[in-house]
Amino acid sequence: MRVLVVDDTVIYRKIISQILKQIEGVECVGVAADGKIALEKVQSLQPDLITLDLEMPGMDGLEVIRCLRQAGSNVGIIMLSAFTTEGAEVTIKALEMGAFDFVVKPSGGAPEENVAKLRRQLGERIKAFARQREIQRILYAPASDSPASWDTAVKPPRNISTGTSESVSLGARAASSPHVVSEIALWQEQPQVVAIGISTGGPQALMYMLPQLPADLLVPVLIVQHMPALFTRSLAEDLNNRCPLEVCEAEDGQTVAPGTIYIAPGGRQMKVQRSDELPVIRITDDPPENSCRPSVDYLFRSVAEVYGHRTVGVIMTGLGNDGAAGCRLLHRCGARLLAQDEASCVVFGMPREPVLEGIAPAVPLKDMAQHIIRLAGRRELQLASKPR
Repeated sequence: MRVLVVDDTVIYRKIISQILKQIEGVECVGVAADGKIALEKVQSLQPDLITLDLEMPGMDGLEVIRCLRQAGSNVGIIMLSAFTTEGAEVTIKALEMGAFDFVVKPSGGAPEENVAKLRRQLGERIKAFARQREIQRILYAPASDSPASWDTAVKPPRNISTGTSESVSLGARAASSPHVVSEIALWQEQPQVVAIGISTGGPQALMYMLPQLPADLLVPVLIVQHMPALFTRSLAEDLNNRCPLEVCEAEDGQTVAPGTIYIAPGGRQMKVQRSDELPVIRITDDPPENSCRPSVDYLFRSVAEVYGHRTVGVIMTGLGNDGAAGCRLLHRCGARLLAQDEASCVVFGMPREPVLEGIAPAVPLKDMAQHIIRLAGRRELQLASKPR
């Protein structure tokens, strides 16, 4: 994995270059102090990936991304973002333009701790990017080029339509494998909520999927997207401009109502509780779970308690296994589960266990909204567009 470091700060160029040298399979092929130099070095060095500072004098990070995409470059981009409201807004825009992911530049704390945090976060994302590129290479390679390991059978998920299990294969032809469902059987009881857990690759997936949900969807949607504070608000505002449904960053005490998508605020936990027989949102400072705050497991536990089997649980692209325990609990309650399939995930981490355990059918991202609509239902009224 050939990586180019782009940052106008000498200390960050040095720190990131040193971090890259410590990651197995990664080579730092060069550094660039501004956007113009970065474009020249991308052309001459042909890196697989660049780490890109968004705030640079002259040509900023957004302009670098725009120029690269206009030139047809498919170089991967991991952004280094400032922990500010403006930095969050620019980061969401960069993700919309096709950046792979971002890391927030550490602020405060001891220098050694900041470097260690940056090393861990950057290393995770580089490995995730490498894995995604490998999956893409295999998916679009001739069948004869597929490694044998990709055809290894895994524990088959249950086929909801037939109630039986099928032999499945992850890998080279994942998009057409039997474990990827094309039809989801309906419930006899009407669901009351959709709960979604998502992480790495999530903003792009949500930008694609959520605008497909209609304004007359019968149930509310609760989302945990792993992001820092400030960034979830910018994401909610961006999605609200795209979606027929209202999208907001959740606030403590809000009544959960149809027609609204609630996104957990970064750095806080979100759960639902009954209050005077109505479901309300509670935002807390409870400890992280699975090193995550907000945590998918934390939300899903409360959803299982309040809504039980009348839940549509959705687990999507992301690092780690946050949400796996919550999916098992929802499954035991009789809730319906959907998992994003490996081929369309940026990182097939969070959906992996629910799929392999057979409690959630794998669904391509392009079909996810339609499955949610079919399960959750809609009023099918000609509603006026929401006010802007």
